[in-house]
Amino acid sequence: MFNRKTLILLLGLFFIISTLTFVYADRDYSIDEAFLNLTVHDNGLVHIDESYNYNFIGTFNGVTRDIPLKSGESIENLQVSAIGAYPELVERFEDGYLKLKIYLYADEAHTQKIHDTDVQVFISYDMVNLTTVYRDTVSIQYKIWGDEWDKSVGKLTTNINLPGSSGNMYWLNPSQYNLTSSLNGNHIHSVSTSIPSGEFFELQLLMPTDKFTNSPYALHIDKNAKDEILKIQEDYKNSEVFYDDLYLITGIIFLFSPIILIGLYLKYGRDPKIEYQGLYEREPPTNDAPAMVNAIIQEHASEKPSLKGFEATIMDLINRKIIGIETIGGDENKQLILHLHMEKTDSLNQQEKHLINLLNRFANNQTLNLQNFKNQLKIEMNAKYFKEQYELWRGICRGQYIQNLSKYFIKKGKTITIYFGIIGLILGGIVGYMALGSGLPNSIIALIGSAILLATSLLCLILPNDVFGHWTKEGKEYSDKWKNFKKFLKDNSLLNQHPPESIVIWNQYLVYATALGVADNVYKSMKIHIPSDYYTDDLYTFHMYGGYWLMHDSFNAGFSAAVSDSSSGLGGIGGGSGGGGGGAF
Repeated sequence: MFNRKTLILLLGLFFIISTLTFVYADRDYSIDEAFLNLTVHDNGLVHIDESYNYNFIGTFNGVTRDIPLKSGESIENLQVSAIGAYPELVERFEDGYLKLKIYLYADEAHTQKIHDTDVQVFISYDMVNLTTVYRDTVSIQYKIWGDEWDKSVGKLTTNINLPGSSGNMYWLNPSQYNLTSSLNGNHIHSVSTSIPSGEFFELQLLMPTDKFTNSPYALHIDKNAKDEILKIQEDYKNSEVFYDDLYLITGIIFLFSPIILIGLYLKYGRDPKIEYQGLYEREPPTNDAPAMVNAIIQEHASEKPSLKGFEATIMDLINRKIIGIETIGGDENKQLILHLHMEKTDSLNQQEKHLINLLNRFANNQTLNLQNFKNQLKIEMNAKYFKEQYELWRGICRGQYIQNLSKYFIKKGKTITIYFGIIGLILGGIVGYMALGSGLPNSIIALIGSAILLATSLLCLILPNDVFGHWTKEGKEYSDKWKNFKKFLKDNSLLNQHPPESIVIWNQYLVYATALGVADNVYKSMKIHIPSDYYTDDLYTFHMYGGYWLMHDSFNAGFSAAVSDSSSGLGGIGGGSGGGGGGAF
């Protein structure tokens, strides 16, 4: 429910977003392709050449590159160059990262920013202590693409040159990003698929120790590690297979989740056949309280009435003279006054007493000005009180009419679908979240299946009770008759053909039409058919001077104020060196 402040806030946000979109819609960049060359020397030093093909749309100052360094690691002989622009490097070490800020200029004098152009940026450096020498193997674990890049990369081509041509082993993790790779002697060549932003691609390399007998630029650890590294790789590969199979199985199961709904409907949702075959009802089928009719018919066999049931009850009390109507002021400034006859409340049932006592809380000497009522409900304290008491009224109605509902409606199927919906939302959310970032081949099946399960689960929770629950024979006839009466009230042509002669019946129409959500249709027909001397009738006067809408608007203002501040509050694999990320500025 929107109040004026909410509307202004939304319009303001829309203006800001629209402005930002206008300013930045034509400014973007991409990394179409990247190249990485690693040369491993027998002294343990690793020389790294990085190359990035940027496509800039709009005006940019340059690019960034953040390289994480573990304890003991260092970078030497750093050089930066570019094709398509003139670079200027600013570097600093901060929080375990070597942070490079590379300004790119369109002219040699460094006075013009780059604009709508392609630039290839080269970064070259030596890395110390990236290589680890164990007793039984030499290892390099290095993220050839880091998970901190602002953008995805279209393709990553990697070349690795090793000091020896035999005994080398390598793995690329996660394997789904490995489009093609090969080891030929002392050279490894790989080409990746597109790697999304936030994902890493890592090299695990093992080499024999006999090529590193003198390696001052390597980290030396006096232990055997080969079997442990092989076990880590095997476990990771098995986990990939396990999760890929899991995504396939869960995805297929989730894909068929709508069939469960069909089964639940066939078992619990089909209504019994009855003899009643009427098309319209010209009079209220029963004399049940409007709140009960609202809950059972308009709210689809709900245990509690809605706001329309609350409003219809007020109109019923007006019709029964428990609440009187007075108008004050001129035609252009007419105000509606409700007189609450509290001395007549002894005959009321519990929910009716609670409702009129609630209205009296905002009255002055049992007199309530509807225009002032709205202003009262804009005050947060009043609004919260009203909302609490309104919910209490709904609970009283539930206790008062629940036995009647169980006589008319069996809700077992709806109860089952609610549990199914809650469990489905949890499972679909978990599997979908896991599959979204995995990149495994079958993750797409899991994503599609999760989306279908989430949609199915939402339907379970939001579809009316009478979709998966079913009416009893008595309830089916009750429901059909009231729905046919609603159709009669809603169809102005029928109402005009068969207007009631008594204002008493017209007033009944208005009360139940309010409970059923079609009061305007009845009011339009009343203006055509009732004699002028009926214009003094309280209920007609109430509706004629906008009482229903004043009341409705007041309640909505109260609900909005009651929740206006409710949102305030206080608010193994992949562990290798390198990686990091970068962006553009």
